[in-house]
Amino acid sequence: MKREDHLVKGVMFDFSGTLLRIEPIEQWLRGALDDSGRLVRDDAEVTACADRLRLMGAQPGGPVPHVVPQHLADLWRDRDLTGVHHRACYTALAREAQLPDPALAEALYERTFHPMAWQPYPDTVHVLRELRQRGVPTAVVSNIGWDLRPVFKFHGLAQYIDFFVLSYEIGVMKPDPRIFHVACDELGLAPDSVLMVGDDRDADTGAATLGCPVHLVEPLPVSARPDSLTRVLDLLGDGYR
Repeated sequence: MKREDHLVKGVMFDFSGTLLRIEPIEQWLRGALDDSGRLVRDDAEVTACADRLRLMGAQPGGPVPHVVPQHLADLWRDRDLTGVHHRACYTALAREAQLPDPALAEALYERTFHPMAWQPYPDTVHVLRELRQRGVPTAVVSNIGWDLRPVFKFHGLAQYIDFFVLSYEIGVMKPDPRIFHVACDELGLAPDSVLMVGDDRDADTGAATLGCPVHLVEPLPVSARPDSLTRVLDLLGDGYR
């Protein structure tokens, strides 16, 4: 990457687990209970329900299912292709968790859209701001079934993102190289000059098929990952220092 034609000139970022992380599952459950006006006073019941939701992988952006129920396998596979698929998949997984009220599945899903349910990693603002100051264009490339732009706006991050390429809007999911090609075209750059930054070794490395360099981070809790994104600035090369 020291040759001029291989300098990183643009950056694609994954969303969940890379730039931001969703709140812990029990907090997510309690927030949904509060938002829906449902009162569950037994803390043990809330904790047990959160554990079941975690096992089922019912939180978008949270842990994947321990085992996907056979009757939901197709829905899980295609969950990020449309908004309808995404809602149907995650509300179905939530209902499998033996909720105290089946209607809570919708409240949990709606909670996912709440900007306060998402927290940027400690170095997210610094890295995105620095990229903007250096004139490096950015895109968010995400497998997702809903519009995450309001989350970025709420946290003051939207001003640093040039393009959002979301799977449910274009009907293509990572690791399919077509979604990365769309992002590179939006950035107006050749793939081998666009760095992909993500946390999923299977999905995000699909960019390498096009020749994009890839930098992986761990999807750790926000408090446990203070500076993994900062490495992106070191990968830009002398032309952007």
